[in-house]
Amino acid sequence: MTKKISKLKNNIEFIYKQNKNTPRMALCLNISINEPEEKAGIYSLMSRLLLQGTKKYDSETLANEFEKYAIDFSAELFPNFLRVRFVCLNEDFSKAVELMNEVLKNSTFNEFEKEKMKLVGEISAELDSPRATAMDAYCRKMFENHYYGNSMTKILENIGNISKNDVLNAYNYILNNSKKSLAIVGTLALEDIINQIDDTIGTLPLSTDNNFHIVKPELNEIKIAQTEKASLNQAHIIKGWLVPTYGEADYPAIVLLNIILGASGLSSRLFSELRDKRGLAYVVRSSYETYKLAGNFMIYIATEPKNIDISLKGFDEEIEKIKTIPVSEEELEDAKTNIAGKYELLKETNIQQACSFAKYGVLGLGFNYCDDLKEQVKSVTAEQVLKCAKKCFKEDNYVLSVIKP
Repeated sequence: MTKKISKLKNNIEFIYKQNKNTPRMALCLNISINEPEEKAGIYSLMSRLLLQGTKKYDSETLANEFEKYAIDFSAELFPNFLRVRFVCLNEDFSKAVELMNEVLKNSTFNEFEKEKMKLVGEISAELDSPRATAMDAYCRKMFENHYYGNSMTKILENIGNISKNDVLNAYNYILNNSKKSLAIVGTLALEDIINQIDDTIGTLPLSTDNNFHIVKPELNEIKIAQTEKASLNQAHIIKGWLVPTYGEADYPAIVLLNIILGASGLSSRLFSELRDKRGLAYVVRSSYETYKLAGNFMIYIATEPKNIDISLKGFDEEIEKIKTIPVSEEELEDAKTNIAGKYELLKETNIQQACSFAKYGVLGLGFNYCDDLKEQVKSVTAEQVLKCAKKCFKEDNYVLSVIKP
């Protein structure tokens, strides 16, 4: 296995990892988002329109090119970066890079009105789900007046005011004022591909690291969102806290807290207590979302409407336990084993490795952050988990979202 970290001539840091005897090459380019969008929905439309035609290819021809060469190509939006990636057969790597170059530099955004209508339709269909509606209300409360709070309903409210120029201007700004991180994983030798990479991705606008203008979100109170929907036969409850994120000292302990409380399925505390023992839940779990500036720790339950109060009490009891009683060594080791297994699953394919490298690269954590994190998780103690729970699960600032009949 060969691994090399270097820079292209436009200051884009890249990692190349050679996995010999694999039939596909994977490339992932992440472009940082450093400014809040002017109107909710601009960035979502931007990422969708990147694959809807260029100066050289209209949308249908472009789709046919990807299909002809069996190139799996996508542009995906995340709160802190735009990810453009592909997987292709080794022999088609040059063609895939050529098409990526065309998409990044010459997208026309001509399918603007069509994509806008499609996005509205998809969001409206998504919001038919009560869980999605509860999550949307939660997000708006947690990140009120912040870019991270640009939820689906906020996009629907704003999308009518978005013009094609808004999207073009946003894309040009992002391309010219961003940190860019590149990862390439596969069989081909670096010396056989580096010249083409330099002539394409290496000619994008300079990668720059000092123009980040999104402020850190804060939560200093209790916020409650309640929604009623006549057609429901169950209630959906989400309770959550603003917590540290990756790169911070508490991150490894929060990852383990999430596994112990509700992210490990049948063996998690919430599942065992609220579903198995008390029969309160159809579904119960915890989740931990990470952004560049903050983490978001949530507990979710779907239950009968009559069980709302007792479910919330169950949440409080489980949180109180993990804040006051150290987890057992057995439970802690099981959580560490669970995490180690998840990390291994995330390294199974070339594209998974490339996306992981590029993600941590664009966030400024270094290409090898995932490996460093595995070692940090191994050394977390029960005492650290206890301290972290006390710090994160505050009684005077959290968000509660409930949707019920």
